[in-house]
Amino acid sequence: MAVRLPRPHRFDRWVALCGLLGGLLLWGIGLGNRAAEEPNALLDGRWPILPPLVVMAGCELARRSAPRAALLVGTVALTADTLTQGNLATVLMFTDVMYAAVLYGTAASARRILWITALITAVATLVPLALWRVPEAVLIGVITGIVSFGPASTGWIVRNHRDAAEAARLRAEQTALLAELDRTQAVTAERARVARELHDLVAGHLSAIAIHSTAALSLDDPATTREALTVIRENSVDGLAEMRRLIGILRDGSGDHEPAAAPTLDGLGALVAAARGNGLDVRLRADHGSVPAPVELAAYRIVQESLTNALKHASPGPVTVSLARRDDCLTVTVTSPSGGGAGPRAPGSGAGLTGMRERASLLGGTFTAGPEGALWAVRAALPLTEGDPR
Repeated sequence: MAVRLPRPHRFDRWVALCGLLGGLLLWGIGLGNRAAEEPNALLDGRWPILPPLVVMAGCELARRSAPRAALLVGTVALTADTLTQGNLATVLMFTDVMYAAVLYGTAASARRILWITALITAVATLVPLALWRVPEAVLIGVITGIVSFGPASTGWIVRNHRDAAEAARLRAEQTALLAELDRTQAVTAERARVARELHDLVAGHLSAIAIHSTAALSLDDPATTREALTVIRENSVDGLAEMRRLIGILRDGSGDHEPAAAPTLDGLGALVAAARGNGLDVRLRADHGSVPAPVELAAYRIVQESLTNALKHASPGPVTVSLARRDDCLTVTVTSPSGGGAGPRAPGSGAGLTGMRERASLLGGTFTAGPEGALWAVRAALPLTEGDPR
């Protein structure tokens, strides 16, 4: 099976072409690294200069796709070039191949190349100086460093900057992602809070309207109809007022309307009176004292939703609301006669129990709702301090 080599990068093709054409131009005008009459070249003549030049241009094509292989082949080509009169384009292309090997190769390979070129440069400086003991011998090490260690260290610096920029980009993307997640969670939590408030504010009024409108339509009694219409009007006005207060809070981000819209446990008497006006036989026992505002709001809403559910589902009979403070926990209990198999007197979405459970959970409390013999009982334990209630 034939192995398909990766296609050279467009920039690499241009580098190889320019290097080859530049080398051919220098070769054509007879300009080499050493004079033709200099006896140091082992391969005399002009033609031996071309093979290393062509091979080095080929290495430029693989400088990005196969940097280590390009460096190995390029090193052999440079060695061969030193045996001829030499070509400056071959040397320059080798420095670029060295640079690319450090920049595009693996991190381990880049470190090895950097250390090897530094060692070669040191040896090329110290050994000739020790053997010949003339200052000019240092030039060998300088040239070696320019050709090998210089490009390698430049590639290492550029690689570090590139990696740092990539790490910064990734951190910025992660920060943006976390910020978006936080924003989404905040929006979701706010929507859930508004949904709970909206449900608790209007569900009781709408349930009373539905029940009394059904009674007014089913009974041909002017007095009953008038009484039902009175209750319907009162609940409509109260529900509209609650809706206006909630809309005011949503439109005003300053929170100036929050105190007027946040009910307290002192308002349980009015809440129970309204439930009695809707036809429930409600009995209230409250011994709670002073409690934190979040607990106060949650307890009020749980009682409010429980009375709404009793209005829709409970059988005739007393509904008991009890609040008691025990150590660091406020317990809320609402019991009503179980409706048995009878259907609800008003339609519901089923979100009431979910909202009450969420309110208790947000405070670290517990919530249960279900039948207990002939009763339907709602029980909530709301801690007054952080942590679970004792």
